[in-house]
Formats: sequence, structure tokens, C-alpha cells
Amino acid sequence: MSKLDKDHNHSNQNQPKKNIKIAFFINFIFSISEFFFGSIFNSVSIMSDAVHDLGDSISIGFAWFFQGYSEKKQDERFTFGYNRFSLLGALITGVVLISGSFFMIYRSVPRLIDPQPVNYSGMFWLSLVAIALNGYAAWILSKGTSKNEGMLNLHMLEDVLGWIGVLIVSILMNFTEAYRLDPILSILIALYILYKTVPEFFTTMKILLNGSPENVNVERLANSINSIPAVKDLSHFHIWSLDGEENALIVTVLIDPSDIDKVREIKEEIAEVAHKSDVENHITIEMATSKEELEKGYSHNM
Repeated sequence: MSKLDKDHNHSNQNQPKKNIKIAFFINFIFSISEFFFGSIFNSVSIMSDAVHDLGDSISIGFAWFFQGYSEKKQDERFTFGYNRFSLLGALITGVVLISGSFFMIYRSVPRLIDPQPVNYSGMFWLSLVAIALNGYAAWILSKGTSKNEGMLNLHMLEDVLGWIGVLIVSILMNFTEAYRLDPILSILIALYILYKTVPEFFTTMKILLNGSPENVNVERLANSINSIPAVKDLSHFHIWSLDGEENALIVTVLIDPSDIDKVREIKEEIAEVAHKSDVENHITIEMATSKEELEKGYSHNM
């Protein structure tokens, strides 16, 4: 490979991180600005969207970090590799978004009872800037090919829609001075964040606690393995997700002592069944030739 080809490949590998980096700085700087202007304009809807944008910027920051960090190979410290570290980023982002949403609902409810004047003119111009910046970030990420970029592009598009809501409310308040629209929009944004975040938060927790993957029918997989003619019984059946995408399986199966010479074929048949249930790479199959060995998860010395 020529030096020019190597430089081109290196540039292609760095492009996702560069795109995510640009989107991170746009989102983070603007989310801090939102808190500042939301306070000046006395707008809880802007403050709620600031929580949303801050959560997104944290997500983007972790994605930027893990885009490179997850490429590290497994080592003696982390024999499964580093992909699972991305779950920590998702968990922290979830905590920020959930706590921030509840806080904004707490702030907004009194404003429903006792509406406060809002600087709707400032809201209008800030929303235009926000739509432009978030739209630019979405455009940058839409040109990428990595999964990280695709997911973050959806976040940016959601932000654009949220700011379109702020823009509409600012226009309505300009003509009607219906200041209750501001806390109503704030609560709607907070509820939307909770609707999107809470399920993801619990899914991430389940993965970290080695829960069964959502995309695998555990009972059906166990029955399929047990229905293989050479398999008499099974135990120590464990299935979990490494990072929400890759699944792992450990199982001990009971075989007849006369089938010892068919161990390779039996393992291949079990692996094929596992592959059909979205368990591709991390499959450990132990063999036992007696009930005692099966209960211990014993691998017969063959």
C-alpha cells in the first residue's frame, strides 16, 4: 500500500471522530448558553431544552471518546475488550437527563399557577440561532457512516424539532402574551425526555447487571439446544450482552459417553442454533457425560 493510500485510510478512520468532535463543541457551548439566556429571558422552556441539549452533549462527548477508546484491543485487564465502557456514558447521560427533567417539571408547575412575563423576543431570536446550529451539527453527522454518527444525528434532529416548538411558542406569546405556554412547553419537553430516556436507562442497567438480552428468546434457545438429538440435558446456561450489541453464551450439555468422538459435531450444531438467536462470537460449550459432571458444569477431558 502506498503512503498516499495509507494517509487516505487514516483520514477516513479519523473522520467520524472529527465529525463527532465538532457536534460536541457546538452542542456543549450552546447548552451552557441556553442556561444563561433562559435565566435572562425568564423562560423555563429554554431551561428545559438546555437540560436536553446538555444531556445530548454529554452523550456526544462519550461517543467521541469511545469512538476511539472502543477500538482498543482486549488485554489482560479487560479480556472482553473495551466496548462495554460505552454503557457508562449512557448511564451517566441518563442520570443527567432524568434528574434534570424532574427538576424542570418542579420549576415549571408553579409557573402554570402563577404565569410570569417572558422575553418572547429573545426566545424568538435564540430559537433561530439554535435551529441553525443544531441543523448544522445534524448535517455534519448525516455525512458520516459510523453507527455513532447515525445515532447522534437523530439526537440533533430531535433538538431542531424542540427548538421549532420554542420558536412557535415565542411567536404565539408575541401576539397573545399567553405566558402559560412557556411552562407548558417546558413540561412537554421534560416529559418527552423522560419518555425517551427512562426505558434506555433501565435497558442499560439490565446490560450492566448481566441481564438476558432483549433480542434473544432465552427459553426458546434453551429448548432448541435441548432438542438436539445428541444433547440429553443442559445446565449452567448463561446468556448476557457485552455492550447491547454483542451477546455471549455459556452452557454445559449432557451427552452419552458413546458420543465422545462426536464432540466437535455436537458443538458445531449447538453453535449454529446459537447463531440463529443472535449469539455470534462469544460461545462457550462444556461437555459432561454424567449427571454429576453436569451439575458441576464439568468439561469432560477428551
